[in-house]
Amino acid sequence: MSTYHLLYAPFYENYIQLATKHGKISKALKQNTKDLISVLENIPRKKIDYAYAEGKWTIKQLVQHMIDAERVFAYRALRFARYDQTPLAGFDENKWADTADVSARGWKEMLREFSQLRKSNILMIASFSKEELAATGTASEKEISVAALCFIIAGHAEHHLNILRERYL
Repeated sequence: MSTYHLLYAPFYENYIQLATKHGKISKALKQNTKDLISVLENIPRKKIDYAYAEGKWTIKQLVQHMIDAERVFAYRALRFARYDQTPLAGFDENKWADTADVSARGWKEMLREFSQLRKSNILMIASFSKEELAATGTASEKEISVAALCFIIAGHAEHHLNILRERYL
């Protein structure tokens, strides 16, 4: 694996482990994107509003959560890569999912949004220098490095891809 300055809170360990197995950030993101889009595009329409248990997110809610979380992680990475040391608050992903109304959203539109967001983030991350990847900041009251946030973007999506395969499909 390439050498990265990976500083993160313990609650991100699973995401980091899932993504760092690919070695480079770019490889993790590209492989993850390919796998995720392939699975999402092949979900039958009748299953997109399916939740595997009472109180669990539907597949559409899960995808909206992935879009929202990726935006948050990418914003944090950009802020810290630009050496902005303003501490950033956490976000309550459950509250966000509960309040995001996906009922009127089109499935293809959601997949296009995720795909374009990911392409944009891949370009942004590729533009970061070694120094920017090593930069750190504070989010959710924990210090975190830009490189860790980049791996978290890939690992978070891979985590949810695994859940989709294991519990929804």
